[in-house]
Amino acid sequence: MESISTDLDYLSSVFKVLSDPTRLKLFSMLLNGVHCNCELGSLTGLSNNLISHHMHVLINAELIHSRRKPDDARWILYSVDHEKLGQLQQMLAVFINPEIPSEREPVCPPCK
Repeated sequence: MESISTDLDYLSSVFKVLSDPTRLKLFSMLLNGVHCNCELGSLTGLSNNLISHHMHVLINAELIHSRRKPDDARWILYSVDHEKLGQLQQMLAVFINPEIPSEREPVCPPCK
């Protein structure tokens, strides 16, 4: 039961992070491959400091990785954490399982 509770806590934190439309858009872009902070800025119209803020939130949620461009440290390359994404997909598959029976009889306390 504790594992389910832990998974729900993690899912809740991920949903909170991705509930911001800007972060969801940025994360969606990263699902298509590695992007540089300058690319993300030009694609979204956001300033570098705002991109950086949202990327830090995604990094703290362990959804993405960042690394400096080897030949020019001014630029940061962002990518999805595929291992964490796989774990997230497994948690969601357990949480949102269409195989679980949707009909059940409620167990109400006895009437007095």
